[in-house]
Amino acid sequence: MKRKRSAVMRKQTYPIKHWSHSSLMAFLRNPLAWYKRYVEEIYDTPRTPASIVGSAGHKALEHFYSGAPKDTAVQLGLEYMHNIADFEIDFGKAKTLRARKKKRKTMEREYLQAVSYYLERPPKHKVLGVEVSGVVEVEGLPLPIKAVSDLVVASSLERGAVDIVDHKFVTSFSKGGAAKPLFIIQALFNYYTVREMFGRPVRRFIVYECKKTKNADGSPQMRRYVIDFQAHQEDFKVFHRLIADATEEIARQRTYLPNPSDMFEGDNSFDIYRLELADE
Repeated sequence: MKRKRSAVMRKQTYPIKHWSHSSLMAFLRNPLAWYKRYVEEIYDTPRTPASIVGSAGHKALEHFYSGAPKDTAVQLGLEYMHNIADFEIDFGKAKTLRARKKKRKTMEREYLQAVSYYLERPPKHKVLGVEVSGVVEVEGLPLPIKAVSDLVVASSLERGAVDIVDHKFVTSFSKGGAAKPLFIIQALFNYYTVREMFGRPVRRFIVYECKKTKNADGSPQMRRYVIDFQAHQEDFKVFHRLIADATEEIARQRTYLPNPSDMFEGDNSFDIYRLELADE
């Protein structure tokens, strides 16, 4: 039986102003870590080397698709990495200064390899927007949603429509292809923000995965996954239900519990719980 939630939920107050793909995934993965970051807005958890390499790659492509020459774009991404202090990085077992310098060199090498693989034959698009960020209200959803689209491009499939392009720098290619739930949820966040901001039909969400390490067999370093929104109508319904259910969860009085098995923030979230910091 369907629950009549929308009218009731509008009268409630929520601990956050909007949902984003990253905040929803954080809530589902580790509610206490989510509470710290998105409710208390405390951003002191060090970032993984992989996430920094990915951000540097995004920075380079942002400049490239904004018109910068390839070598300039690569250098700007490298400068982004250099400007991140050691205390902002989770070095793992690399505790000594020497070990951290070695880790940074590895990060630089991975970044330069990945970006060079991408820029060797960059996908060609008629670019309409770069790093397009927006917060929009969606009919039927209790909270606005926010998304950042790497590129918004003219669709080559449907005249007058746009496609959304997302870049990922990975250690290994994703399993499941375009049907991967993580891709679909992200795609729908971007769909609604781009549709509202550009006022045009949004046809596809295109993911380019670029592998950071060279394939020994000489196979391509990039894979392309395409989500055609016309073929995913049922996923729109699931997306709305997921957002509504998650919003209902954060609206009620609850105890936020840690997830020690979370590979990213498990230890930190358990320390918060152990010290009862969330209760304060």
